[in-house]
Amino acid sequence: MKIGMIGLGRMGRNMADRIKGAGHGVVGYDLSPESGRDVDSLEALVKALDAPRAIWVMVPAGKPIEETIDRLHDLLEPGDLVIDGGNTRFTQDQEHAKRLAERGIGLVDVGTSNGIWGKEKGYALMAGGSDEDYQRILPILEALKPEGENGLVHAGGIGAGHYVKMVHNGIEYGMMQALAEGYAIMQASPLVKNPDAVAASWREGSVIKSWLLDLMVKALQEDPGLEHIAGKADESGEAKWMVQDALELGVPVPVTTASLYARQDSQIDDPVTMKVVSALRAEFGGHPIAKE
Repeated sequence: MKIGMIGLGRMGRNMADRIKGAGHGVVGYDLSPESGRDVDSLEALVKALDAPRAIWVMVPAGKPIEETIDRLHDLLEPGDLVIDGGNTRFTQDQEHAKRLAERGIGLVDVGTSNGIWGKEKGYALMAGGSDEDYQRILPILEALKPEGENGLVHAGGIGAGHYVKMVHNGIEYGMMQALAEGYAIMQASPLVKNPDAVAASWREGSVIKSWLLDLMVKALQEDPGLEHIAGKADESGEAKWMVQDALELGVPVPVTTASLYARQDSQIDDPVTMKVVSALRAEFGGHPIAKE
């Protein structure tokens, strides 16, 4: 199978490489000439693919995805398919699908997780769209997912993929916040002589052993006490959307809400907890961190 890839940044480039490694063809486009792109325009990308085309889009939510959808609406043909693998809000997926359908173009939204580790270990993929469109891109999804039975799900209709990715990221917020708060209280206590060693000891035999704990220990080994990381962590938007939708549904989400507020507070204060959260975001997703 041959697809187009729009957006060759931190995740898009690695995803394109993993797809190629599975024997599929990829034509890559990015705004940056230094990205290693194969073509220098969206028009050239469309021309390089045989109809019916499938084009995976890995650009940020907001204006970048809106502009990209608008351009593809004009350039693509009936029967073509757009795959949005970014973090678009699920309500926007439904609007994009309606607009693309005017020209007979399909849409699949794919929540994508595993950041900078996906090229090696595979990506957790959560797809939303019709059964027909899901089956059409299944070879690409199979190439991207981790080995084994898990890591890929057809979550439902259009918007479902990004909806469950939103929930996934809200859970992620809470898990990181819990690790961060545990570390912070150990660091503040006069009874605990080496919080870094305690965290490392939990990696085996503990009920809280996890990949996030492993990444926290890795960050502590690279920067003991996280002394060179500022206690500030940005929010990516998904947790806020989750809290908003939870209010509409009447579902209490106190852990996600509290972790969201903690990140917002970190823009004013400089707590130890946000040093841990910031370090974890850098370890699993390659997100930039503020240095002290």
